[in-house]
Amino acid sequence: MKIKKKDFEVFNLSFLDVISCSFGAVVLLILISHTDRDTPQSSADEVKSQLEQVMMLKSQVDNLAKKIDQQKKMNDIQLVENGNLDRAAQTVSQALGKKEREERELAGDLDGLSLVQSSLETMSITPSTSNTIRDEEVGGIPVDSDYVIFVIDTSGSMQTIWNRVSQEIINVLTIHPKVKGFQVLDDQGKAIISGYSGLWIPDTPIRRKSVMKLFKGWQSASNSSPVEGVITALKQYKKIGQSMAIYVFGDDYTGDSYDSVIANITKMNTNQKDGQRLAKIHAVGFPSQFTTDRFAILMRELTKQNGGTFLALPIK
Repeated sequence: MKIKKKDFEVFNLSFLDVISCSFGAVVLLILISHTDRDTPQSSADEVKSQLEQVMMLKSQVDNLAKKIDQQKKMNDIQLVENGNLDRAAQTVSQALGKKEREERELAGDLDGLSLVQSSLETMSITPSTSNTIRDEEVGGIPVDSDYVIFVIDTSGSMQTIWNRVSQEIINVLTIHPKVKGFQVLDDQGKAIISGYSGLWIPDTPIRRKSVMKLFKGWQSASNSSPVEGVITALKQYKKIGQSMAIYVFGDDYTGDSYDSVIANITKMNTNQKDGQRLAKIHAVGFPSQFTTDRFAILMRELTKQNGGTFLALPIK
């Protein structure tokens, strides 16, 4: 059998495919090589542009930081100035408060001097070179005691004139320029400051003011009889060799007896060894149209028996 030979064609389909692919590969290489050459220049321009933007933003941030710092310094200066103004206002306020306190103290001193003057008008005055004989009917108020106790009637009738009572306490303290200690009791013997019960309150200007401030709002149960308060003062505070004065403030007496009360208190107030009085007992009466004269009857005799003075204030 005779084999038929195929004709060989140079430019067949496979050859064209190879040529086309080769050409495409060459074109692709050219494109890639061109892009690689342009990329570094483009990237450098972009980096340079971004750096310029960063530098510009940094400059803006620095400027803003400087402005913020300047504003902060201005705020600090303003705060300092405001603080100086506040301190100046506080200083002025303190000066005004001090001036007002000094005026009140002067007013209290004047009232105290008025009380001293009224007391001196009732005193029996003799030359200092002679023995002083006490006038048992009127007498004066000795102010030589080292310790002072106030026994105050805190009843409702006294509460209605509480400001006047408070002022008279200040007046009495004023005529005692300096004592070693003082105390304030109600008519039942209860101390105005429980922490100082049985003790002396140190006599300083600050203590006097603080006690009087507390006194203005003080309210305590009362039976309108100062007997219990005087007995408590003698039991808890008397001491041999220690000069003490008791001031009883009241407007009425609700007890039944005079003689037994006077005898009992006078006995308690006497040193049994030498017969000397342990304390001077004074009294200040605040009579009104609603009270009786029982307080005055009791206190006239009690103060006379115990070296003190009874003063009856005028009705207001």
